[in-house]
Amino acid sequence: MPFIPHTEEETRKMLDAIGVKQIDELFDEIPTELINEKLEYVPPAMDEAGVRRLCKKSAGSDGNYVNFIGAGAYEHHIPAAVWQIATRGEFYSAYTPYQAEASQGTLQLLYEYQSMMASLTAMEVSNASLYEGASALAEAVLMAVRAQRKKQRILMPEAVHPAYRQTTETIVKNQGITLSKISYGAETGTIDLAQVDQELTDDVAALVIPQPNYFGALEEVDQLVDMAHERGCLVIAVVNPMSLAILKPPGEWGEKGADIVVGEGQPLGIPLSSGGPYFGFMCCTQKIVRQMPGRLIGRTVDAEGKEGFTLTLQAREQHIRRSKATSNICTNQGLMVTAATLYMSLMGPAGMQQAARASHANTRMLVEKLTAIDGVDAVFNSSYFNECALRINFPLDELMQSITAQGIIAGMPLGADFENLHDCLLVCATELRTEQEMDDYALQLERIVS
Repeated sequence: MPFIPHTEEETRKMLDAIGVKQIDELFDEIPTELINEKLEYVPPAMDEAGVRRLCKKSAGSDGNYVNFIGAGAYEHHIPAAVWQIATRGEFYSAYTPYQAEASQGTLQLLYEYQSMMASLTAMEVSNASLYEGASALAEAVLMAVRAQRKKQRILMPEAVHPAYRQTTETIVKNQGITLSKISYGAETGTIDLAQVDQELTDDVAALVIPQPNYFGALEEVDQLVDMAHERGCLVIAVVNPMSLAILKPPGEWGEKGADIVVGEGQPLGIPLSSGGPYFGFMCCTQKIVRQMPGRLIGRTVDAEGKEGFTLTLQAREQHIRRSKATSNICTNQGLMVTAATLYMSLMGPAGMQQAARASHANTRMLVEKLTAIDGVDAVFNSSYFNECALRINFPLDELMQSITAQGIIAGMPLGADFENLHDCLLVCATELRTEQEMDDYALQLERIVS
């Protein structure tokens, strides 16, 4: 949108109309001591060409690294058409519908997104996105507690992403909800089934199951789902959407499948952009759909029989009575959802399956090359998708500094979040990594630790 400044005459007319002499009077309620007269850190004005040069220089200072870190944000190939289409004006500036009569094009795209996510997860219902994966898990916990009424305890495995656990704790801790920690096995890195069996008491509303979990390990999802359902608990699945191209979808776990599915949609066409923006997805069964937060888009026909799309199950409280709403969500990451819908459409099932299989194969290759080095071993013995935790017999701080200097981001150190994994590194290789890049990584790692 072009910037059109007001002329002095136009400004004067507006001020006269509201009865003030100068613009500063509009802010007279701000205490004088809080007003900063000097902008000491704001540089002199620059023309457009100068700003471009400055941005290019700043971007260049970040460096260009080969990325072997995942931990919830993944570098996948994004077809050029995805963002070429997503940034068209029709999508770029019309992605936040509030009313049922919002843009039919926007509503149809969101409807198609919901259909794709429901198909990908094998669930009955999908909403039109949440803010990001971590808060999506928190929303799922609140949803499960509402659905289970008086049950206020959630079984939260340590193997769930640390940021997801922390975010959920922050959001639910003052609402009388308890998050009970479930440990992971020292050898497997997966949920301790014996502890789950012991903790599944009458006051538990839901069991959270990550697949894959934060360590990249694959959980015994069928057994866990059936255990939870036999005790009257709901199941909240936290999944990587890319993995669902080759792994069993949560709607088919166990006898009845998961009840709520959430996760981070970033792998679906969203680039790594200094921490965001991302979007969260949420799917559920029809039985508990009325407890689902956010938007639902439905397809119908009008009085003339023409197809139309509209917001459905949309309580007014979502926008005007926040304390009565199922969630305080008043917008969503619609532009990211647009990109994800385009990504899934362009890739198709075969393309996503190819990318997922290549990511898995590359990670296996990377792990084989790195564990061939003396002092580098896999931490757990479980199967994994596209991440694996490695134990390295070398100070990780020094290692990370040395290998980053060679243009390689080695992975995510686990010690900050797991005390017993202070010497462990979580590595990831998506379909974008080449064997030459892996060989370079192994060469530099061997040079440093030997």
